[in-house]
Amino acid sequence: MDAFPNRAACSTAVARNREPILAILRRVLPAHGLVLEIASGTGEHAVHFATGLPHLDWQPTDRDADARQSIAAHRALARLPNLLAPLELDASARSWPVARADAVVAINMIHIAPWTATQGLMAGSGRALPPGGVLYLYGPFKEDGRHTAPSNADFDAGLRSRNPDWGVRDLADVSDLARAQGLDLVERISMPANNLSLIFRSRGS
Repeated sequence: MDAFPNRAACSTAVARNREPILAILRRVLPAHGLVLEIASGTGEHAVHFATGLPHLDWQPTDRDADARQSIAAHRALARLPNLLAPLELDASARSWPVARADAVVAINMIHIAPWTATQGLMAGSGRALPPGGVLYLYGPFKEDGRHTAPSNADFDAGLRSRNPDWGVRDLADVSDLARAQGLDLVERISMPANNLSLIFRSRGS
């Protein structure tokens, strides 16, 4: 992840995708409870979603210290009662600082991280979510081993040139990994710019 300066950083991608994502979240997230956001990045999504979903407590996290600093700066500016202070969280870790959550959200994460982070995301979500709890993923995905658009193929090549452990993941591989952790893919939604929203629900233990 690119380092953020010592202030509230901004992302052009957030401005493009935050409204379509919020529309999905309004429909699939619970009426009340705690939403755990993994890899919150700049923190702009956290502010936007906490504003649009005032009935939910929003917990941003990131493994990167500069990202957490940006999240904290955005939080200080927004002054939202339901937006919690950012926590350090590595999705691939065997334990997370938040043991239980009513929903887990990860936006544009799994392609800019090694596969072990996706494995950890599924294992951690399986531990944290109650029966029926939602895991929401957003980003580009391959389907049936193929890119869904030339722009996604170019994006994938660029990611792998930066880090060979990164890359656009295949939907079937992600779904299989989730299923093994008690998370079933219940909805696939086409989004702008050849991205997908994926809704998983926990079978619980």
